[in-house]
Amino acid sequence: MTTTTESRPPLPPFDRASALLKVRLAEDGWNSRNPEKVSLAYTPDSSWRNRAEFATGRAEIVQFLSRKWAKELDYRLIKELWAFDGNRIAVRYAYEWHDDSGNWFRSYGNENWEFDEQGLMQRRFACINDMPIQETDRKFHWPLGRRPDDHPGLTELGC
Repeated sequence: MTTTTESRPPLPPFDRASALLKVRLAEDGWNSRNPEKVSLAYTPDSSWRNRAEFATGRAEIVQFLSRKWAKELDYRLIKELWAFDGNRIAVRYAYEWHDDSGNWFRSYGNENWEFDEQGLMQRRFACINDMPIQETDRKFHWPLGRRPDDHPGLTELGC
């Protein structure tokens, strides 16, 4: 992996508090739905597997996220820390979205993250399943953008 002078605190090795913060910062970034901004949390040569798609480097991450958020409309995401050790964090997450025909989905997933010394994610492995839902079954209700601090997390929502 390429070493950069960029830094993205908190830095590894992670303790519980810093891992929780890293997860929330990642959630906030993805809820911005800003591909360029999100890509800056990754190393310039970051390696991804997302479902059956592979991306390497920030330019491919931006392309991937641009396609994703053009398809997954009104995207709202909640991430939850699952485990951490040294420079690695595992999360579970769910997000709700609809397609351009108004069909709603809740997508459930797990991610494994590996960070460099500067706190940039150098590897991301994601497994995701989509479940069709009715709009009336949605659980993620907040204005687009950052999830409010008082909105329940996955455990509290029973997800």
